This record gives sequence, C-alpha cells and structure tokens, in this order.
Amino acid sequence: MLHIEKVEKSSEFILESVSKLISQLTSGDVYFTKSDFDNIISSECSNLYLLYNDDIIVGMFTLAHYITPTGKKYWLEDVVVSEDMRGQSLGKRMVEEAIRIVSKDGKSKLMLTSKPSRIVANKLYQSVGFQKKETNVYKMDFDK
Repeated sequence: MLHIEKVEKSSEFILESVSKLISQLTSGDVYFTKSDFDNIISSECSNLYLLYNDDIIVGMFTLAHYITPTGKKYWLEDVVVSEDMRGQSLGKRMVEEAIRIVSKDGKSKLMLTSKPSRIVANKLYQSVGFQKKETNVYKMDFDK
C-alpha cells in the first residue's frame, strides 16, 4: 500500500534509503551524513516526506519554507522516485501531496526549479498547475 509520511525521527533504515534516493537524483557527489539528516528532521524550516510502498521507501521530497516582507514562500526540493518504481505516476502523487500541504497553510507561494533537460519532470510540474517563471536563478557554492 502506498502512503506518504513526514519524517519525525531518525533511523538507520531511513538514512540509508534517503541516501540511495539522493544518489539517483544527482550525478554529483553528495555527502549526506547522519548529522545532516538529523538537522533536516529537527529544522523548523524544512520537512522531509517519504513515499512508502508497504514498508519500502520508494520516493521522497522536501518542503522548505520561510517568510519575507513579500510573503510566505515554500520550495519543493529533492523530488525523486526510486528508479525501479518510475513510470507509475508516483512523482505526481508526491507533488500533489506537497501542493495539498502548502495550500492548507493559507496565502503563500510554492516554487521549485527543474533543469530543462528533465523533460518528464517539467511536464509533470506543468500538468499539476505550476507555471514557468521568467527569472534567472543564480548560485554560489561554498565548497570547502
């Protein structure tokens, strides 16, 4: 049975499952430690959600939020479905759950970014109502 749960406490099983999903999300090196995991779970500004198929973790997404003078903003991050479970609309199920969670919080904006090369993901986001925003996204890495 498929269900989505917010991560409330740490476990080795969850940490290992999330690490596997992260490796499928990005081609770059990601150093995700138990300390990083615990910081996410205890943060008041971000929540990690897991998609379970019975007792197996098959997907995840993160919702981060903050308040600025121009309003409350949410970012949908790290949406990934396990490679062996793709093609079953599970990504859509997770994105729709994120939309439901944010919409319950009143007036706010839900935003995300997606590489243009991720054609399937971009079609998914547009199919559930996201609109492409004319903007430049900049980043600055502080790797040590």
